[in-house]
Parts: sequence; C-alpha cells; structure tokens
Amino acid sequence: MAGRAAEHSNHTEDGTDPEPAERDAGSGATVAERVRRAEGSLSPAERKIARALTANYPAVGLESASGLASQAGVSAPTVVRFVARLGFDGYRHFQQSLRAEVQARHASPLTLAPVIGADSPTSELVEAAQQVSSATLGQTFAALPEREFEQAVGLICDPAKRIACFGGRFSQLLAEYLDLHLRLLRPGTLLHTAAPGRDAGFRLDLSRRDVCVVFDFRRYQDDTVQLARHAHERGAKVVLFTDPWLSPVAEFADVVLPARVEAPSPFDSIVAPLALVDTLVAAVHAHLGPAADERMRAAEEEWSGEAGAS
Repeated sequence: MAGRAAEHSNHTEDGTDPEPAERDAGSGATVAERVRRAEGSLSPAERKIARALTANYPAVGLESASGLASQAGVSAPTVVRFVARLGFDGYRHFQQSLRAEVQARHASPLTLAPVIGADSPTSELVEAAQQVSSATLGQTFAALPEREFEQAVGLICDPAKRIACFGGRFSQLLAEYLDLHLRLLRPGTLLHTAAPGRDAGFRLDLSRRDVCVVFDFRRYQDDTVQLARHAHERGAKVVLFTDPWLSPVAEFADVVLPARVEAPSPFDSIVAPLALVDTLVAAVHAHLGPAADERMRAAEEEWSGEAGAS
C-alpha cells in the first residue's frame, strides 16, 4: 500500500480522494460484489472501469493494469486507485481474487468437496446444513444490488411488457416457480421451455415489449446463454438471476441479481436463489397492489368453479 501511494497521486482524475472499501465488508465477496458495494462512491473515471469490467467479466480484469485502462479509456494509475477503493492491496491481489473466481466458476459436483463424510452423524449434517444455508442467505441479501432489484420490479410490473421466464437444466425449476406466481399477479406471462423444433416461434416473437427473466448458474448452460443473447439482440430486457461468479449473460443483461449457491453437499443449492425469487414476488405483489389482489381473487374463483365441476 505504501509503495503504491508513493508511486501514484492520492487523487482520482476528477480530483476526488479515494476511499477504499471496508476490509470486513469485502471479505469473501467477489470482485463484482465489491464493485456494486462501492458504486455510489466511484468517480466518473472509476465508473468507466466498472462498466468495462462488468461488460467482459472476469476476463478483462485478468489483463494488465494498462490493458484494463485501455479498455476503459482511463489511465493505468486510475485503475490502480480503483482496485484500492475496492479494498485490494494492489493489482496483483485484485487479479488473484479474479483467478480464484475463474476456478469457482468451473467447479462441479466432482470437484466440490462435501462438508461431511460417510461416517458423519446426522447431527453433524444438520448443523452443517444450517450453517451453510444461513450463511448463503445472509451473504445474498447483504450483497443485493438494491437499484437493480428495484429496476427488476419495475420491469416485471410494467403492464406494457410480456414476461417470459426460462432457465437451464436445474434452474428451470426457479423459472417455473417464478412464473407460477407472476401469472397470478399480472397478465401476459409465460414459461418458456426450449424443445427441439418448438423454439422458433418464441425466438421470432421476441421484441422490445418483452422482459426475459433468465436463470443461469455455474456450469452455465450454453443454450440458455444463447437464447438470452438472442432476446437482448431483439430488443428485449433481460433480468438475470445468477451466482456471484456471474453467468456470461451478465455481459448484456439489463439487471443482474446474484445469489450464493454453496451447499453442504457437492451440488449447488437453490436455497438462496429461491429466497431471492420469493423476495421479488413479494415486491411485485406490493407494487401492483389492488390489481394483483383482484386477479388473485378471480383465480381463486376459477379454481373453485373447476373443483365444483369435477
């Protein structure tokens, strides 16, 4: 830190003083999470770096400081001040964190070690599950980007928009769960399930009137990424639920909502992502107000009528 301070000025390009993020706030956080936490304190030049980093995350951060500076259109010293503001002890520490994220992104059930063994008693499993689940929930909501969450609520509540939810092999469960709630709260929602020969119509109909809520978690699914990219290219808004290491969809998504996925088993958990979906549903219901309640009452009457007819 002292060497860096001696080598570079203590001011950003627009004359403001850097204020590094609190060490404890950044502990265990990804670089992307640190950027979101520091967003309000970034100078205009530092925001350029944040945008460049997010647009090609995490690859562009693995370039040299001058390479990242060139991508962002700022000076190399500004990049060094930027990583210091995020709480890193220099650019090398910043890149070490990104390299660890690259490894985490490619983790699988075969490489993730369970927290208990074959001889562990049930009580140990229960304790581990409680600790891991509590931690993932706490970390997810602590890192929740409030402005992006509010933007997601606004998009989903827009009556002029059609809402389409989709995900991957496992995350499609979350897409279906969200869709089941949204169709009770507002019209114009659908769950897209890709199937050979049945995708063309959906892809052709995508337009600026659509909001695609996409679920994509590590070992990111290529067909999910490509469909989301196609939606973006057609002018649709993209709301992404992903993990802290960020699906490639984050490169072009309008809203990114990350959730922790650690579990006591070697399989990633949907506990925290599901809690985040529940929170979104609660916010949408509150935002839509009486119109949502009236639709829910109408749905109850339909169910009652169907039950009586049977």
